[in-house]
Amino acid sequence: MPTILALDTAGDICSVALLRDGTIDVVRGATGHNHLEHALPLVQGLLARHGLRPSGCDAFAFGSGPGSFTGLRVACTIVQGLAYGSERPVVAVGNLDALALAACSADAAPAVPVRVLVALDARMDQVYWAVYEGAGLQWQALTPPALCDAGELAAQVDRWRPHYCAGQLPWLRAAVGAGSALRQAQADAGVIAELARQRYAAGLVVAPQQAAPAYVRDDVARTVAQRRAAGLCP
Repeated sequence: MPTILALDTAGDICSVALLRDGTIDVVRGATGHNHLEHALPLVQGLLARHGLRPSGCDAFAFGSGPGSFTGLRVACTIVQGLAYGSERPVVAVGNLDALALAACSADAAPAVPVRVLVALDARMDQVYWAVYEGAGLQWQALTPPALCDAGELAAQVDRWRPHYCAGQLPWLRAAVGAGSALRQAQADAGVIAELARQRYAAGLVVAPQQAAPAYVRDDVARTVAQRRAAGLCP
């Protein structure tokens, strides 16, 4: 079982987790966006509590997005520094992937896969969303993380017909249709550490200098603008 330190600063709450000997220890900061000031002390405190130096970890993981642009850069930069200094790899874990696992962790029967649509606030009346299907710890993305206007979320729910919709958005309650259930879920560094364990075992790691956030908004916004210019969408 690897030892993995995970950091998430994509949202309002900074969290750090240590996966060691099969158990996960999570610490959380105060609500807010001043992650640059608080994230590193949380990391240092958690390592000290377990008597570890960064070199005692097998890998470092971070919530790679989508989320707050500044928050994503904070997590990526800290993890890069820790990994580079200790000559360890980095595991990038999507925040929507983590949210899907958090929402459906109770549905552990492999013979009964479920479909979940997850969504995060992207500000400016927009939503980051994706659809996953699976059970237990085994999940497959049916759509890549994408961006849409909040008013378009109901159409995505109707199109994909998930068993569950998950997130902490006011728009989700209005968007959930017949056949879907709403689950309040929030992923933190502990969930990211669990997903990082799987990806580390599968060799899905990168060198520190190759780690990068997945912003989503820039690429999707540019694509929508291009499609509208070509008259392919309203």
